[in-house]
Amino acid sequence: MKKIIALLILCFTVGSCEKDDICSETTETTPKIHIAFYDITLPSENTPKNVNRLRVTGVGDPDPGVVSSYDGSKAQKEVYLPLKTTENSTQFILHKGYKIDENDTVLGNPDTITISYVRKEVYVSRACGYKTIFENVVISVEDDGNKWIQLAQSVNDNQTVEHEDDIHYKIYH
Repeated sequence: MKKIIALLILCFTVGSCEKDDICSETTETTPKIHIAFYDITLPSENTPKNVNRLRVTGVGDPDPGVVSSYDGSKAQKEVYLPLKTTENSTQFILHKGYKIDENDTVLGNPDTITISYVRKEVYVSRACGYKTIFENVVISVEDDGNKWIQLAQSVNDNQTVEHEDDIHYKIYH
């Protein structure tokens, strides 16, 4: 009987959670890149400009498809885009003026951007594990002959995406 009680006590103490075994919802994890849109005719003005009916679609694996919240149904002044943590670049199609007419024809102007970076894993805690930060981030716009994106400019000199609070890139249109 004493052995059973000792075994039960051992099971409860070994299997119990410590404070650092739970990853808090407020703990920062892998950040998304924060991009804001600005008027190319007023580059010195620091007021974001809407992109009407913006639709954002991821290109390639792991999750191609429309990025939630950016489905082309409304104007956007900024976007938060997830970057791939297993590759050194991610592509998105940013579609300005997205609309489907009565003939199921897609209207508007899509531009493809490629976000290139160097991945760096950073230890967060025992419960949360690692997060990925992105260094040397560069955004390039594919020239399709009808670009609505005129300029993509990094906000910080070191071109690092470590947190989502700050704007990382400004896109002028």
